Amino acid sequence: MTANPIAETVASLMPRAKAELAELVAFESVADPAVAPRSECEAAAGWVADALRSEGFRDVALLDTPDGSQSVYGFLPGPEGAPTVLLYAHYDVQPKLDESAWVSPPFELTERDGRWYGRGAADCKGGFIMHLLALRALRANGGVPVSVKVIVEGSEEQGTGGLERYAEAHPDLLAADAIVIGDAGNFRVGVPTVTATLRGMTTVRVTVDTLEGNLHSGQFGGAAPDALAALIRVLDSLRAEDGSTVVEGLDADAAWEGIQYPEADFRKDARVLDGVDLIGRGTVADRIWARPAVTVVGIDCSPVAGAAPSVPASARAQISLRVPPGQDAAEATKLLFAHIEKHTPWNARVSVEQVGQGQPFLADAGSPAYTAMADAMRIAYPGQEMQTAGMGGSIPLCNTLSELYPSAEILLIGLSEPDARIHAVNESVSPEELERLSVAEAHFLVNYARSRRA
Repeated sequence: MTANPIAETVASLMPRAKAELAELVAFESVADPAVAPRSECEAAAGWVADALRSEGFRDVALLDTPDGSQSVYGFLPGPEGAPTVLLYAHYDVQPKLDESAWVSPPFELTERDGRWYGRGAADCKGGFIMHLLALRALRANGGVPVSVKVIVEGSEEQGTGGLERYAEAHPDLLAADAIVIGDAGNFRVGVPTVTATLRGMTTVRVTVDTLEGNLHSGQFGGAAPDALAALIRVLDSLRAEDGSTVVEGLDADAAWEGIQYPEADFRKDARVLDGVDLIGRGTVADRIWARPAVTVVGIDCSPVAGAAPSVPASARAQISLRVPPGQDAAEATKLLFAHIEKHTPWNARVSVEQVGQGQPFLADAGSPAYTAMADAMRIAYPGQEMQTAGMGGSIPLCNTLSELYPSAEILLIGLSEPDARIHAVNESVSPEELERLSVAEAHFLVNYARSRRA
C-alpha cells in the first residue's frame, strides 16, 4: 500500500479494530427471538451506541423501529457548509446454523490463515468497524471534512423492514448528500469494487394440509393424500429442468452487461462439489445479478430421526425469491402466490404467507460520488481500477433511501467478498480488506468534500 498519513494511521489502528470487532462479534445478535435472546441484540446496539459516543457523535439514540428491533443513530457535525454523508451498517447477523461445522466458535473472533473468523465479522459488524477506522484516521489527520450521520440497523438480515418504516415516518433523520452502504463487498479480495445493483427479495411460507392428522401408511397410504408429497410437487414446479427459476409471468431472461464472473471462479467461490453441475442458463453474472432466483430455505415436516411410517397430514416450507433490478418485488410476490396456488396438486389446501419483501436497487454509477470513490480506491489499491459489479443479495433500505432522498448519491462497498462466506458457517473477514477499504472510505470523504467545494 502506498504510504500516506491516512493509510499509516489506519494500519496503526488495526490491533484496536480487531479487539473491537471481537467484542462486537461476541453478541449473538440474531434479530429473531426464536433463535437468540432479544437481549443479545439490545447489548450489541448498546455497544454500537457507546462506540459512537466515544467518537464524539451527538444525538446518539437507540431507535425503536416498527418491527421491534433497534437501530442506532448518531450525528457528527463537520465544517460549516460541508456536505453530509450517511454511513450505513447493520449489527444483526444470520444464525450460526450448524455449530458443529464451525472450525472455531461462531461468536468468538478467531484468527486463522490470515483471516478473522466469526459470525458477522464481514456481514456486517466489520462494516461498522470500517466506518470507525475511516473516521478515526481523518480525525488524526486534520479532521473529518464532512458532516457524518451513522445509522446501524438491527434487523437487516430478517428483511422485516423496521428501519425502512422508521425512516419513512422520520424523513429528515437520514437526509444526506451522499450515502455509503457498508454492506456489500469486493468482487474478490484485492479487487476494489462498488456494487451498482441489488436484487430485491420476497420471502414466503407455504403450508399444505391434506388430512386431519397423520395416518398409518400401510393402512391408508396409496389413497390418502400426502401433504409432503404435494409440497414437493409445488417446490419442483418453481424450477425448469436445467434448474432455472420458473414463476409464471416473471421474466427470467435478462442479461448482465458489466464485469463477468468466470464459471471456474464461481465454482471455486461457491464450493460446488466436483462433478455437480451449475444450475440455470446464460452467464454466471446473468444468473446471479440479472435474473430471479428461487431458493427453498427451510422445510417443516416429520424429521428423519424417529420418523414413523405414516402419511404426513401437513407440511410447510419457506421460499426466498430474489428479484432483479427492473422488476417490482410486490408484483413478483403476487406472481409467486399465483404460481404456488396453481401448482398445488390434488386440491390440497394451501396457504401462502408473506414473511418479508424488499425492492431491487439500481445506482447511478456515473455520479460525482462514484468519481470520488474511484479516485479513493486508486489510493487504497495501488495499480487497481475500481470495478462495478452487481450483487445477488438484497438491502431493502437502499430503495427507501433513494425514494426519500432522490438527489442523494448512493454507493455500496464492504467486506463481503467471496472468501468471506457470509450467511454460511465459518464466515470470516480479510483484515487486509478491512484496512484497505477503511483507507478508501477516508479518502472518499476527503475527495467528496473537495468536489462539493469546487
